[in-house]
Amino acid sequence: MTKIYEVDSWKAFLDLVESEALRGWAFRGQRDAEWHLESSLTRRLRMFVPADQWADREQRAIRVFKRKAHYFLNDTSALKDDFRCLALMQHHGAPTRLLDFTKSPYVASYFALQSCTTPAAVYAVNTPALWHEATPPGLPQMTRDAIDPRNSDSLSRYYLSNQYPIVWPGEPWSMDRRIVAQAGTFMLPGRIDVSVEQLLNEYEYEEPILAKIILNPEIRKEAMEALYRMNISSATLFPDLDGLARSIQYELEVSWIGSSGPRK
Repeated sequence: MTKIYEVDSWKAFLDLVESEALRGWAFRGQRDAEWHLESSLTRRLRMFVPADQWADREQRAIRVFKRKAHYFLNDTSALKDDFRCLALMQHHGAPTRLLDFTKSPYVASYFALQSCTTPAAVYAVNTPALWHEATPPGLPQMTRDAIDPRNSDSLSRYYLSNQYPIVWPGEPWSMDRRIVAQAGTFMLPGRIDVSVEQLLNEYEYEEPILAKIILNPEIRKEAMEALYRMNISSATLFPDLDGLARSIQYELEVSWIGSSGPRK
């Protein structure tokens, strides 16, 4: 079951994510605590596509991207690696089954709080336990190495087939600038017709696997000021002109005049 924490102060959040309970976990910030832990692909398909067509539509989307993306790339090697290709699609805004996570709870809190007006959430996944246990109990034939999407044909067999109740944590062998800047990683689900939370809670693992930290929106001001001083902003998390432009959203809120730090 998902462990729920509710925090009402920035200090309480820091104490929690720096505790032994969540050490080494991966984190994902979502600005609405009511949102499920599911991919952009799942949300898009649910809105517009009959469920029996999801697998075909996903595979077609990947084929279309591969056929056309080479026009915009100096290095097309990512298009020959299915997992890297999915990461590239995700990077540029295509709906994919990947869920962005980060190894930094501070980065996750930034994504949760930057635009929130209601309770936000940071999800935490016990990636060391998930990695070592590899697959849920009851699927012993599917070893960690067998389901590694970086291996030839594994992504197609174990993930795009949309049959297996597995979640794989990790990154492509070759990472882009945004993944590096965000201390990023991914959760790759073997099914997109259910949420990642459901997949992780379907089996009893030896250790706790999933936690949800609900953030009171009243902590936003203090948290955003602290993150600004930690040099965590859209300008640093998206190290390009798009990131700089996004960072102006928060620059509109802050002023250094007559203050020891950012203030409204």
